[in-house]
Amino acid sequence: MSTESDDRQFWDRAAAGFDDEPDHGLRDPLVRDAWAVRLRSWLPGRASDVLDLGCGTGSLALLAAEQGHRVTAVDLSPRMVEAARRKLAGTSARILIGDAARPPVAPGAFDVVLVRHVLWTLSDPAAALRQWAGLLRPGGRLVLVEGRWGTSAPVGLTADALAALAAPLGGSILVEQLGPDTALWGRPVRDERYAAVLRPARAAPPVVRPRHTEIVDVHLLLVRGQEVLLARRANTGYADGLLHAPSGHLEDGEDVRSAMIREAREELGLDLAPDDLEAVLAMQHRAPDGAARTGWFFLTRLARGREPVNAEPDKCSELGWYRLAALPDDMVAYCRAGIEAWRAGHRFLLHLHESGDAIAYDPAGPHRAVPLSPPAVPGSLI
Repeated sequence: MSTESDDRQFWDRAAAGFDDEPDHGLRDPLVRDAWAVRLRSWLPGRASDVLDLGCGTGSLALLAAEQGHRVTAVDLSPRMVEAARRKLAGTSARILIGDAARPPVAPGAFDVVLVRHVLWTLSDPAAALRQWAGLLRPGGRLVLVEGRWGTSAPVGLTADALAALAAPLGGSILVEQLGPDTALWGRPVRDERYAAVLRPARAAPPVVRPRHTEIVDVHLLLVRGQEVLLARRANTGYADGLLHAPSGHLEDGEDVRSAMIREAREELGLDLAPDDLEAVLAMQHRAPDGAARTGWFFLTRLARGREPVNAEPDKCSELGWYRLAALPDDMVAYCRAGIEAWRAGHRFLLHLHESGDAIAYDPAGPHRAVPLSPPAVPGSLI
């Protein structure tokens, strides 16, 4: 199964040559005029708010804008969006980066949702239709250009299949077969290509998704000279056997510094004062299973006479000092990424695993760390 990242990379690679297809780039005046005539028949006669999802390089969005409509266009690929912005420069169109199945727009804000050659690619097309219907104002319409392409190994959606998917929305559906109109494609085609104009019985309620939440955790970089203290996890059910900085989650009502002070006491028997801690890194992390968290890394230097102890032997099998310049490989990947980012002088970091990545650090990669700002101390290697 492809991920959103895979899809984005695929379409980024395709962007440079996307307009070479006659019905994509509309460079041939005859092809462009044929699409303009069809689009005018599908869209309202008055100026309307049109949302073009999976807009590609913006060819249909441009036609809609030229016909007087207020256009918002969305595509997952940054390269496609760059091309669309160039193509629609000088119009009032908004072009956004986003997933066509979950576009970054408000519900009930559009008269038309226009989608070409996208529905068949989605893992849950019925859910997408419900979502898109929820973006419509009362009396709005979905304009879907789809097909079943190829003869030996066809892909896509037949018109009958699309009608079955749309049936729960009620209302009306009008299907126009487009394959026989060679002017639309710049050549004769033999497969099924069509447009469906759906007018839902009523605007479907938008799909309400839970508000995004993330765990917040804190990590202690306890440094002694050129060494850092690491703890080997045990009996926790997560990353057991791997080394990690002493850490823990926020509890209700805590701020991140108070949580770090509490964790240092519970795990290491150290009583730290607020002034002992320096916040040196904030990281957004996504685990391979998709779970997200934001981690705060705090630095403190070991004071004479304050040796840490393993205060939670049921969760930690050992404590050890390790050279910062030669960290061990058997570490939790995102903890190691945080330490390396801090040593490089970075203060803000993304570390987003993809499905299938290992929790453990892998010297051969993939390396998922992406700094969000220049180093606070350029060239730093603490």
